[in-house]
Amino acid sequence: MVLIPFNMITINIQEADGRISSVNIPKDISLSLMEVLKAGGYDIQASCGGMALCGTCHVGVTEGFDHLIPAGEQELETLDGLPNSEENSRLSCQLRLSQILPGMTFILKGDQ
Repeated sequence: MVLIPFNMITINIQEADGRISSVNIPKDISLSLMEVLKAGGYDIQASCGGMALCGTCHVGVTEGFDHLIPAGEQELETLDGLPNSEENSRLSCQLRLSQILPGMTFILKGDQ
């Protein structure tokens, strides 16, 4: 059993090939999920730099979707234009770590 420090959260990332990895993130950093994924070497383009315009940081939320604050107008507009957008889709640039709960699972969908 692995013990996670109380000031960290663990989330799960599923890549396009189906591989799932766990990521430990300090609770008190003010970053977006996109920034964490890029820093962790995940295949996320984030072409617009986090402005919710391009959709290349698109993720599916398979665990914990109901706990997220609703998507804003710009994010919904961008998601609506993506061919692989689903009900559980979000843009990782718009998800702040402060709203992500331990155990949430995200599927990378940005370049599918």
